Amino acid sequence: MKQLLLATAVLFSFAPSASALDNSVSVKVTPLMKTTQSWDGKPLVYPQGQAEVTALIVEIAPGAQTGWHEHPVPSFAYVMEGTLEVTRGTGEVKVMHAGEVLPEVVSTLHNGRALEGKPVKLLVMYAGAANGKLTVAHPEFAPAAAAAPAAR
Repeated sequence: MKQLLLATAVLFSFAPSASALDNSVSVKVTPLMKTTQSWDGKPLVYPQGQAEVTALIVEIAPGAQTGWHEHPVPSFAYVMEGTLEVTRGTGEVKVMHAGEVLPEVVSTLHNGRALEGKPVKLLVMYAGAANGKLTVAHPEFAPAAAAAPAAR
């Protein structure tokens, strides 16, 4: 029996190998993103504790907003449909279109809004810790431009 196991191991050690990330005749790999920082340039840092990955489909109605919030853990959004405007509390704006990937800001106030009168559909992946929060809402936040009275 030992000889059979040894022979099988030797046979498979010479077999051509391919990883799931290699392009081949039957597997096409399209890199979407590889980064060490969020879109605002801050380095990504994983939380302490037992790792927990969460995947969500987030749908935003036409013209609707997510509300001001922040993520205490790294998250990554793939825009499946629509056009998304993301505004940081500082006023910086990023516009994302279907097929694009966004390394979301961490511990930074921001708001998402569906543009062009169409819904937005996102696949969002969070790299958090077990039993930890993924999003913290900040309904009390109003950016300076929104809080100021309109000029006449």
